[in-house]
Amino acid sequence: MDFELSEEQRLIRETARQFAESEMAPHAAEWDEKKIFPKDTLRRAAELGFAAIYVDEALGGVGLGRLEAVLIIEELARACPSTAAYLSIHNMATWMVATFGSEELGGRLVPELASMEKFASYCLTEPDAGSDAASLKTRAVRDGDHYVVNGAKAFISGAGEHGSDVYVTMVRTGGEGAKGITCLAIDKDTPGLSFGAQERKLGWHSQPTAMVIFEDARVPVANRVGEEGEGFRIAMQGLDGGRLNIGACSLGGAGFALERAIDYVKERRQFGRPIADFQAIRFRIADMATELEAARLLLHRAAIKVSEKAPDATMAAAMAKRFATDIGFRIVNEALQLHGGYGYLMDYPIERILRDLRVHQILEGTNEIMRLIIARRLLG
Repeated sequence: MDFELSEEQRLIRETARQFAESEMAPHAAEWDEKKIFPKDTLRRAAELGFAAIYVDEALGGVGLGRLEAVLIIEELARACPSTAAYLSIHNMATWMVATFGSEELGGRLVPELASMEKFASYCLTEPDAGSDAASLKTRAVRDGDHYVVNGAKAFISGAGEHGSDVYVTMVRTGGEGAKGITCLAIDKDTPGLSFGAQERKLGWHSQPTAMVIFEDARVPVANRVGEEGEGFRIAMQGLDGGRLNIGACSLGGAGFALERAIDYVKERRQFGRPIADFQAIRFRIADMATELEAARLLLHRAAIKVSEKAPDATMAAAMAKRFATDIGFRIVNEALQLHGGYGYLMDYPIERILRDLRVHQILEGTNEIMRLIIARRLLG
């Protein structure tokens, strides 16, 4: 059992870190404050292959594994968890089209997604179907060589007039339950597709979020991803990778916050000496570093299982997502506490990281749902 990264993996991680430090970190606070969706920066990330990480090279991807993906996402999230998380979602949607779409659909759409000439969103959640995703009601009725789609999707990252161009959407084409769900890749310019107002959020300000509304939207059958009735299975397989990447986003934010906390406690003086000299502070830093490393190892192990399609890959991804997002938020919260009142100020980046990381415990399946997935695997 080898826990060391290969030379190639270390180079990939270093490339991502350099990009994050030069292209993202100097602008992340402004993106957050002004709610800027940094499309130009994302397209530069795509030039490095970061928009189609685990898509075959023949379709414009770089053909890497899930471990390489979490290495990349963690480094990008050190600069801006919100932007790294959107890139994760885009990768998930792109992979779904490339893996399950027809050869014609993949050849037509995936190269534009890989270059981020077009941006992609993933549409599963509805106003009345969140954790119970198999109860979704958005319906697609076959009409010749089109589907007519009616319904709405909620909390869609990237959604909006100035957001994503392609919406990989789960719709109901059959009866109730998971077996009646189909996946469609729907273009933003489709007549009948519109958006709700932009959501006012605690964090994730560098990416738009809105409801996507379908009113007699006509979608070509050629845009179906997989066969009818396969949509829920496709959506869940996409989420395995998405959960890994969201865990990596949390670790990136937590790693950044821990480094800032270490620097701060060395500099901050109280009672005549640096607060890093106090045993209580030293123990807290030690616990934060230990928990971060434990979460990273669990995440890397799960990434390998997902890449290898191990029988317990879904459980491993759920474990890693639950642990990494809970631990990541806790570490950032501890880092803010160690900064005292300064940690609460926008002049310091810790409060932005904390706001961005909080939603990771909710999306890609709440951490309560992660526990259900784990328990179902263990207990039946």
